[in-house]
Amino acid sequence: MSTFQNIKGTFDILPDPYTDDGDTRVAASAEWRFVEATVREVLERHNFDEIRTPVLEPTELVARGVGEATDIVQKEMFAFERSGTQYVLRPEVTAPVMRSFLQHHLDQRGGVQKLYYVGPCFRAEQPQKGRYRQFHQFGVEVIGTDDARADAETIASMMAIYEALGIPETRLRLNTLGTPERREEYVAALRDYLQTYEDELSDTSRRRLERNPLRVLDTKLEHEQNILQGAPQLIDFVGDDSLAHYDRVKGLLADLGVDYEEDPFLVRGLDYYTETTFELESAALGAQSALAGGGRYDRLAEVLGSDAPVPAVGFAAGMERLFLVLDAAGTERPRVPRPDVFIAALGEAAERWVFRTTQALRDAGLHVAHDLKGRSLKAQMKEANRQAAPYTLIIGDNELEAEAATVKEMASGEQTEVPFADLVEHLTAQVDAEGAA
Repeated sequence: MSTFQNIKGTFDILPDPYTDDGDTRVAASAEWRFVEATVREVLERHNFDEIRTPVLEPTELVARGVGEATDIVQKEMFAFERSGTQYVLRPEVTAPVMRSFLQHHLDQRGGVQKLYYVGPCFRAEQPQKGRYRQFHQFGVEVIGTDDARADAETIASMMAIYEALGIPETRLRLNTLGTPERREEYVAALRDYLQTYEDELSDTSRRRLERNPLRVLDTKLEHEQNILQGAPQLIDFVGDDSLAHYDRVKGLLADLGVDYEEDPFLVRGLDYYTETTFELESAALGAQSALAGGGRYDRLAEVLGSDAPVPAVGFAAGMERLFLVLDAAGTERPRVPRPDVFIAALGEAAERWVFRTTQALRDAGLHVAHDLKGRSLKAQMKEANRQAAPYTLIIGDNELEAEAATVKEMASGEQTEVPFADLVEHLTAQVDAEGAA
């Protein structure tokens, strides 16, 4: 009888790194904690508060928020019905965060709400390198201001995370989508232009031309990119107020020393975006180069039922794609945590002593490992080496009688007799000294 396997498009995060069926390295849990801690530290330094929303949301929330014509709603949602209620596993987090903001009246906390999140999302797409059906995102939402400084600070906080992680050679693309009303004029002009080339478009682009022509701008096919060179540009349809906002964002980014490239064909795949839009790329990812992206979405709250508009801006980033870039860059990350000391026991009396003492050493703040299988001393020393413990305590009948442990420094092989009464102080001092070195 075969054992169960994880569902296609998902993966386990284990204590050690491994390579999955798609020949992609899956980072160890210690690496995930390190990256998540870096994200939290940077964002909290930028004065963001954490928010956590359920992975299960009403289907209508996502359909209305993301957009009925998007690929996510049309093809990629994990949706189901139970007792007459429609549910979806969240495919993104912005709409759920806005739902939570409105539901809990977070505006009453006072001031602008600067929120960040870290957690899993779900999309029923074909798994490929760096893309999974369960994936992990982090991101921010700045809710309650239409000031250009919020746009620039959102982008700066995103860039600070990748800088803190040592990601080299990123490229920030920037554009403005203007208002939805003016964008409709652009969509009509773009559709008219592309329809003259419809026979030359791929099946995917023809479907997008029918549902949402802006998505054709995302094409990675060279012949379609050549066609787009003569297409109308969105910037020519943007109103004066939007252009002024965009110019201020660019000036603020220049003040912060954030480099960017203007891309007149940059759009976002979700319907709720307005005004500023941006995307961070890494050449290390190949054709699918996006690391993170976002923009302003001042109309989302009204789409979700708010009586008044709630201006907002944010970004979202994929953890799996971040790890691909970290691997490509050879960035050093934490290894599996090692114990400070391993305790080897010989005999039943020694095992009882070790079991009690292990807890006392842990209470003193030490990371302690010991044998739970009753193995030989040779096997226990081999396990101490495998776990890379710098010190091993050896306890047998002689040590119990003398009330002194044999402490072996594994690197040098040097052994020291330490009275039981001095063990905590001795080991703590040794571990502290090694940490300082």
